[in-house]
Parts: sequence; structure tokens; C-alpha cells
Amino acid sequence: MLNLSCLCGQIRITLQKRPDFIHECNCTLCSKTGARWGYFHPSEVSVEGRASGYCRADKGEPNANVQFCSNCGSTTHFVLTDKAVSRFGNSVMGVNMWLAEPQDLAGIELRYPDGRAWSGEGDFAYVREARIIGCEAAAG
Repeated sequence: MLNLSCLCGQIRITLQKRPDFIHECNCTLCSKTGARWGYFHPSEVSVEGRASGYCRADKGEPNANVQFCSNCGSTTHFVLTDKAVSRFGNSVMGVNMWLAEPQDLAGIELRYPDGRAWSGEGDFAYVREARIIGCEAAAG
């Protein structure tokens, strides 16, 4: 189990497990909200505290409603929009893994999808090779 919180502690997130991997996407939404997403089934996540939401206006049918703390501004998680739930089911929720303690993420693969170039269909390409958190090469 992992316990995360925003900077001020107003929003607290409990995860039933560690993520299988983490995405540090370069799309405008992810980079401007400062998020590194771990993905979970909603039943594996508990959120306490009141978050504010944002859906991007540059997409006709955005899939994610990004949640953040209205007090400190930390991006905390995303939920699927109602339209996305009707298309895909309520099958995924993203949690900003920057909120976790670094030692709690050791050994998890960090991937770098090229969201800026992604068409919205099919798999992502990646902008660089994935790495394992906590296994940085020694400075030489």
C-alpha cells in the first residue's frame, strides 16, 4: 500500500498496490500539469479531500478530467470523463506519482511516451529508452 498527498496535505491518496510502470509523457497536458502517471483500476485507489478538475479545451472529446488541489495547486490524479466512461467503461484512473516518496517507487519502470506526436490511435512511440527508478548509473 502507498500513501500519497498533495503539498499541503488537503488531498490524500491511498493506493492498494504499486503501479506496473509510470509514464512521463511529453504531451502538453502532462508536461504542463507536471504529472508522472501511474495507472490503476479505480477500485485500487482511495482519494480523500476535495479536488478541483480540469478538462482540456483543445480536444473535442477529452478523455481525462485532471484533478488538482485548489489550495496548493498540486496535480493529484485524473478520472475518465463521462464520455470516456461510456466508451471504455470505468477501467482506469491515473495518479501523479510525483506525489510518492522516491524510495517507494524504486524498481518501477519509468517510460517516456511521445504524447505530442501521438495521433490518439494505436500505441505510443517513445522519445527515449525506459529506465528503472532507483537504478541510475553512477556518475563517472
